[in-house]
Amino acid sequence: MKEIEPIAHFRSPFTSKFGIPRQSGLINDLQGSIVFETKYRREEALHGLEEFDYLWLIWGFSANSSKNKKGSLNLTVRPPRLGGNKRIGVFASRSPFRPNGLGLSSVKIVEVKTCEIVVRGADLMDGTPIYDIKPYLPYVDSHPEAKGGFTDRKGWKTLEVVFPEELKAHITVNELEILKKALAQDPRPKYQHDAERIYGMPFGGKDVKFRIDGKKCIVTDITALERNLSD
Repeated sequence: MKEIEPIAHFRSPFTSKFGIPRQSGLINDLQGSIVFETKYRREEALHGLEEFDYLWLIWGFSANSSKNKKGSLNLTVRPPRLGGNKRIGVFASRSPFRPNGLGLSSVKIVEVKTCEIVVRGADLMDGTPIYDIKPYLPYVDSHPEAKGGFTDRKGWKTLEVVFPEELKAHITVNELEILKKALAQDPRPKYQHDAERIYGMPFGGKDVKFRIDGKKCIVTDITALERNLSD
């Protein structure tokens, strides 16, 4: 089998895996770009794509390992929606810790260019390698009557985000709305419940500090991240 290589990389305001939406489509106005490698920046490769609304992205979990600390494969996982304690099979989940480290996401097309595709609703970290893209086809890809397994029984409870007025001046209105939606999803690992612990999340070149007390996510500080001149 031919070894696969990235056709593109993703650009996103989320520069670490902490805080990224847990599924594609959860934050529909979150915008990012699929930036193609040089040899794929050909107009003919994208001809006809403007007729579609959504894409499937096949990409790599570049920040995760498929093995646990003991070097064994992770064949069972603990989904956050089940509280982070109950284990199920890796193939009955969308866990990022997969045998081949491949992800699948559906995103909405905003604009098609020769060198990139601007999309919304992705759950990818900045720099994520993309191995293939395919158009979303409603007549075969949409199954609204389908069962959703444990997700049908365990709804995701969002948090109330408390954002002090004095901190809003550090970000744009659009960034504020996206950030609030991301924090409302509770990005913490499910085993962490310390109400006094301060978490840090990089977003759009800024370090966002917050803590979670019960059903509230309280933003405590926003500062600019130091730019790496080697980037």
